[in-house]
Amino acid sequence: MEKKLIEGFEHIRYHRAQPSEEELIQNSRNFYQLMDQRRTVREFDTRPIPLEVMENIILTASTAPSGAHKQPWTFCLVSDPMIKKQIRAAAEEEEKISYSTRMPENWKADLKPLGTNWEKPFLEDAPYLIVVFKQSYGLSEGEKIQHYYVSESVGIACGFLIAAIHQAGLVAVTHTPSPMNFLSSILERPANEKPYLLVPVGYAKEETYVPAIERKKLEEIIKSF
Repeated sequence: MEKKLIEGFEHIRYHRAQPSEEELIQNSRNFYQLMDQRRTVREFDTRPIPLEVMENIILTASTAPSGAHKQPWTFCLVSDPMIKKQIRAAAEEEEKISYSTRMPENWKADLKPLGTNWEKPFLEDAPYLIVVFKQSYGLSEGEKIQHYYVSESVGIACGFLIAAIHQAGLVAVTHTPSPMNFLSSILERPANEKPYLLVPVGYAKEETYVPAIERKKLEEIIKSF
């Protein structure tokens, strides 16, 4: 491995095979077609998933770039039925309030085609829950370590996470009950960690239906200069 000191810090030479233009096109098309099959699924089969699969998915998420490479994230992997039951009860309590008093009518109208409501059985049915926490600051031997662009960094990692779940052959739903402080309490996370995203992961039920929605076309999302 070739190494070089740059301003006193060790760097290693970057190596990656350079594909042809045809391969670039094919690679990009293949990945798009794979990800275009991704759908949010709320009906999970309860059959187990090998732990190694989940660990690999989280490792993939951890390859995301982050501000000053501080990697300001913690992924809590939950399979314990009692903890999942606690999380569901607390999430549904907040969702009941949201649907009855917090959400304006236009928001609830926008959600109707998706078939969502305050009930969240998937929080118990899915074999795993991944709870992503963002670290407002780091800790080392009791000392605070500054983190940068925390929300942006964790958001990118969550994108990697969702892509890795789909690539593995599993399904997920991104759940953000508001407020989410109950997750910190149930999972006993330290004060520097704040809940960011709750992701149930598993196999879809054999007979599962998802909303018949369409994604925006390329010309609606791209502006070339």
